[in-house]
Amino acid sequence: MILQHNYAVELEWLGNRGTGTSDYKSYGRDHVVRADGKHDISGSSDRAFHGDADRWNPEELLLAALSQCHMLSYLHVAAANGVVVTAYTDAADGTMVQSADGGGHFTGATLRPIVTISSGDPALALELHHEAGTKCFIASSVNFPVLHEPRIFAG
Repeated sequence: MILQHNYAVELEWLGNRGTGTSDYKSYGRDHVVRADGKHDISGSSDRAFHGDADRWNPEELLLAALSQCHMLSYLHVAAANGVVVTAYTDAADGTMVQSADGGGHFTGATLRPIVTISSGDPALALELHHEAGTKCFIASSVNFPVLHEPRIFAG
């Protein structure tokens, strides 16, 4: 059986400084992302594209989505395989290449989960990152490699 899940967000641009997009530097990149029942996300573009460095940019949000999705998939497969996770952190990074025409694309992302387990086989805990990577909806939706450099600690 195939299950379909639908998601909805609202976006509001806050960057009209009085003249709209009359030229590239005349408008702000600030915006708000909303979803019913959730806290707003203050967004902008990357500082390199005249954005506000204090706000989340789309590239960071994509990387955060990959990291979150992998963690949630990993916790699921760990529980299903008898590996008890007691702590999980990640230090993810990604690379975007900008083309001469102003476009661009991500060329890859690397997740670096540090996982502490209280029981279960550490070798299995390490292997489960591969399974989690195949189950992550976000990683399965992007067209660039998402690598994993996990470390497992028995606690």
